[in-house]
Amino acid sequence: MRLHVLRQANPSYGNDCIKRSAGAYANVRKEFRQLIDHLRGGINKIDEPKARALFETTAEVISGLETAFKHYEEKSEKAWK
Repeated sequence: MRLHVLRQANPSYGNDCIKRSAGAYANVRKEFRQLIDHLRGGINKIDEPKARALFETTAEVISGLETAFKHYEEKSEKAWK
């Protein structure tokens, strides 16, 4: 999972770089979803309660990132408009 955020932020690359990378956000969201599912799928396989909590907390944090990427992609939040 690798975004070229610095290249996009550099004005010398222009808008073309941003347009070419638009699909990258959907790919990152897909990878986030796969990781969330993997983490939650492993919770029942772990005996230690603190480790289970760690897996669930990690899945929640990544879920928040997935939502942030979705809002950015859809321009659905005031900050992204």
